[in-house]
Amino acid sequence: MSTSARMLRLLSLLQTHRFWSGGDLAGRLEVSERTLRRDVERLRDLGYDVDAVRGAAGGYQLRAGGAMAPLLLEEDEAVAVAVGLRAAAGGGVPGFEDTTLQALTKVIALMPPRLRRRMAALQTQTEGMAWSGGPVLDPAVLTTLAQACRDDEIVSFAYTAADGSGTTRRVEPHRLVNLGRRWYLAAWDRDRGDWRSFRVDRIAEPPATSGQRFRPREIPGGDAAAYVSRGLRNRPRQHRVVVELAVPAATAESAVGRWAEVTALGADRCRMTMDTDTLDWPVLVLAGLDCDFTVAEPAELSELLGRLGARFVGASR
Repeated sequence: MSTSARMLRLLSLLQTHRFWSGGDLAGRLEVSERTLRRDVERLRDLGYDVDAVRGAAGGYQLRAGGAMAPLLLEEDEAVAVAVGLRAAAGGGVPGFEDTTLQALTKVIALMPPRLRRRMAALQTQTEGMAWSGGPVLDPAVLTTLAQACRDDEIVSFAYTAADGSGTTRRVEPHRLVNLGRRWYLAAWDRDRGDWRSFRVDRIAEPPATSGQRFRPREIPGGDAAAYVSRGLRNRPRQHRVVVELAVPAATAESAVGRWAEVTALGADRCRMTMDTDTLDWPVLVLAGLDCDFTVAEPAELSELLGRLGARFVGASR
């Protein structure tokens, strides 16, 4: 490995800001500890603040806030960045399509020629159908809430409920939770004195941070994603769907994930129970399972399947 390549590799390792022992770094770079010390000095000469601790437990760490190269990624890291941005640009997060496309273009421009060609190929030779049906998010709202969660800072915002009524909320934000196509804020509502979850796309105007800090509370169950999921499951839904399936319970669980409850009725039969506001989702699940089934409830699902079945049979003729 050339000296320049080794220096870039060393800088990439230090970029994680973790503490590296001299032996670990020397081993990663396949050099002696004496050579490592010289490389660290070269980085310091270039303006990088690398702290060193001497002795048996000694090692190196890049000082927090130290200047970094404009972009320094391993080859697989660069591909991961391109894939993530490409997916977001295709509508993975509604409202971020243009922003992520601009970011992807900038990332590609900063890459060395060889990686730039690979990433450009990934961008130009990949196609996909944009997601639909998800609510549009405001990037400024999402980032403001994320920073308030990180800094334990009280935030206020206008909120539109599912029935269209508007309220002003003042909360202690805990975590942002992404479930499917929607984002939620789990937070302690200071006016109501209880935990609440808020759809981020229903925050009607940019949230305002107060500059006032709070002492973080323990969310029920200790898991923000589980708390939001429980709230969604417990919310009254328009339809209770109960279907008996001629497949093992594990097969049905892999298809519906956390969106339904599956109970084994034997080695090759199970019952799927789902609360939903639309019958489109259970229809898609049943079609994807490709098995015999019996609808126990609701009658509306049986009627919908009958209409769809007749339509498909007619088309096949």
